[in-house]
Amino acid sequence: MAKRKMTPTPAENIAKQIMETYKPQSAQEIQDVVKQIFAPIFEAALQGEMDNHLGYANHERSEQDSSNSRNGFSTKKLKTSMGEVPIRIPRDRESSFNPQIVKKHQRDVSAIEDKVLAMYARGMSQRDISATIEDIYGFEMSHEQISHITDCVMEEVREWQTRALKPFYPFIFVDCLYVSLRTEQGIRQSAVHVILAYDTEGRKDVLGLWINETESKHVWMQIFDELKARGIEEIGFLSMDGVSGLEDGARAIFPQVVVQRCIVHLIRNSVRYIPRKEWSRFTKDLKLIYGAVNVKQARERFEQFKKDWANYPGAVSVWKSNFTHVEQLFNYGSAVRKVMYTTNAIESVNSSFRKVTKKGSFPNEDAVFKILYLRVLELYKKWNKHRLQNWAMIRNQLLADERMAKLMKHYDVIY
Repeated sequence: MAKRKMTPTPAENIAKQIMETYKPQSAQEIQDVVKQIFAPIFEAALQGEMDNHLGYANHERSEQDSSNSRNGFSTKKLKTSMGEVPIRIPRDRESSFNPQIVKKHQRDVSAIEDKVLAMYARGMSQRDISATIEDIYGFEMSHEQISHITDCVMEEVREWQTRALKPFYPFIFVDCLYVSLRTEQGIRQSAVHVILAYDTEGRKDVLGLWINETESKHVWMQIFDELKARGIEEIGFLSMDGVSGLEDGARAIFPQVVVQRCIVHLIRNSVRYIPRKEWSRFTKDLKLIYGAVNVKQARERFEQFKKDWANYPGAVSVWKSNFTHVEQLFNYGSAVRKVMYTTNAIESVNSSFRKVTKKGSFPNEDAVFKILYLRVLELYKKWNKHRLQNWAMIRNQLLADERMAKLMKHYDVIY
């Protein structure tokens, strides 16, 4: 059977005509040709708008009783993704023509704002952004223009910071990172409080960012109080790194929350008392405890651990004072334990934040909020593609716990 001849698409016909007319010999020449036809395309679209505005095409007599008519052109350079392109804008005698393709006073159709924000979110300095724009697009962008673009984000930041939250989150993680702020007294370190949550569909969300001079129980209480005011009624599990007073502060606002100390932080705190050559054996013995199959086995192994490491009372003391946090892990299934026993999820978020905050100090808190909010938007793009791994198993194990089952039924989260 003979193959049916395919009809060329309009784009293919145009491409063929361009190649026959301009005969470009290199990739650069092709780009130059495309740049040349940018202006005629825009000008043709503007002429079409003028025809519609006047009611008749160019060189045609108006059938309408109107004194208005074409009145030549104005020119301006348009910033495009191909660089600067000069175009002619048609005018009318009554100056009533209001083009939409390229609006009055508009000189940029490159969507450069989105590109600037993306570069800013990746930690590029204003100088680097300006140089990159000039290298790629061939036009200059001042530091003031870049600041103006990024400053426009602050309204979004404030809306995001005060948005309504869901009434119930099964898992919440809290942590801090420190940034350098410039003040009249010099450079000071300020704490950025970050809260990450998994919602009832197993999807991540950064609930907010808060800046204070230090991390403390009272600051966290204020933050939890704000979360409640924004709509959160119940929290399933709260994983934390062990800040003094944080547990009491959380329970003051959410009395039923299960607070879990991060096992990884406990390991870090205790290993400081152990000689480096013993670290491997020490951490393996600890894993036998929190990795036990049940609480009985965990207690037996902990008793043996205390005997084996009695020569290092500082290390053993860390686990004695926090062993209740190990025991409560075994109230839940293994899939739930893997989620709640470490703050790695939020530490990963903070690691992403540090990539854009480590380069220097910030002039004010708004500058910190801008860059971290833009970074959050970048994280959302990744997170929206998938939910927490093994979420079906986690959900079923949550339903096996009486308290969590009641919460999930109350908030209609039975799937």
